[in-house]
Amino acid sequence: MPSGRKPASFLVSAAIFILLEIAALSLLHASSTLQNIWLNRASHRTMAFLWGGGETIRSHFQLERINQELQQENASLQERLRAYERLGVEEEELARMAEREASGYRYTPATVVKMSRNQMHNYIILNKGSEDGIRPQSGIISDRGVVGIVEAVDRHYSYGLTLMNPQMSIGARVGRTAVIAPLSWDGRSTGGAVVRNIPPHYDIEPGDTVRTSGYSSIFPPGIPIGITRETRLVDGSTRQVDVRLFQDFSTVRYVTVVENLERSEIMALEAKGEGRP
Repeated sequence: MPSGRKPASFLVSAAIFILLEIAALSLLHASSTLQNIWLNRASHRTMAFLWGGGETIRSHFQLERINQELQQENASLQERLRAYERLGVEEEELARMAEREASGYRYTPATVVKMSRNQMHNYIILNKGSEDGIRPQSGIISDRGVVGIVEAVDRHYSYGLTLMNPQMSIGARVGRTAVIAPLSWDGRSTGGAVVRNIPPHYDIEPGDTVRTSGYSSIFPPGIPIGITRETRLVDGSTRQVDVRLFQDFSTVRYVTVVENLERSEIMALEAKGEGRP
């Protein structure tokens, strides 16, 4: 009997041992799989960090090139926009020209090529010249008011003085009183002018509109120039009025050159009158 129990207990022990080995191997495999999963996750995070850093560095070095491309694209879009604006402005001006020429003036649209703003004697250069019909002593206006006067012309460009120049003075009609007096730049700001030599008995209210008088062979009558501001007496004999100009000289881009078609006849008649004793 005792000898018969040993084989049975041995078999039981062997079976238990085998089961434990199988369980241990299963646990080891499961543990290895979990370790692999965590290792893979860690490696993926590391690679993602490295890839992200690489992309950041690459983007940094490409930033200048991208900015240049954006600047070129922006310049191209701005040029196309200016072309459309020029087309629209020219179409509007051409439509008005036939109507306005009947009144004795010819209107030619032009673009500002160069313009000084920070000098005592400011000037303007336009992209139209004698081949476009521009003549000296023509007025330069915009949709906001008076800009200047053409002084010299070549084939493709014209040179003029702006209202921001002490050498330029234009005849102005002031407010509801309709008094006519010379207007010139105040010499201080880009938006200021002064009407001088107004008789003292005229009362000029702030906020009145100042327009071209029409008593000139250069500008047609009624072009808005600005708004009256403060009024003061000078030496007790004349009144002087400050004017805020409608025209913003810091943004002017498109202008119109206006020529009095009867100017030559008017000048010839004036010369005859001055030569008469």
